[in-house]
Amino acid sequence: MISVNVKNINIYYLIAGFLAVLFAFTHAYNGQSTVLLTPEVQAMSTDVQTIFTYVWHIITVENLIFGIVFFLMSFQSEQSSARLVAWVIAAILIVRLLVILGVTALLNASALSDTLIDSIAIVIYVTLIILGTTMKKNRNSGQKE
Repeated sequence: MISVNVKNINIYYLIAGFLAVLFAFTHAYNGQSTVLLTPEVQAMSTDVQTIFTYVWHIITVENLIFGIVFFLMSFQSEQSSARLVAWVIAAILIVRLLVILGVTALLNASALSDTLIDSIAIVIYVTLIILGTTMKKNRNSGQKE
């Protein structure tokens, strides 16, 4: 049986993992209940609908994988390898945000306000990840501070 010392938990990664899983479920739900059922999507050709649907669900699964990875990393006592993974995920999320904002600004600048909630969520998520990378081990006990 694995014993978990609460002082060894990286709370930032744990919260980031929870948020990522939550984002995966809300993204899947919003896609199935609203976005993918809109008349505009229904009017698209079957090929375009297929591409739109699988791209939507790629992001859903990506969020789920990020959540699982952050849950696992939150319980690791050695954080050096977890830091690299966290920075890579943070970079992916930052680029994702830049693409969302850039494409929206390019195609429909008036819709930028519609990206506000997603943008805030990604900024909070990335902030938690970066805070998680700053956690240091206590030199005396080998525990995190």
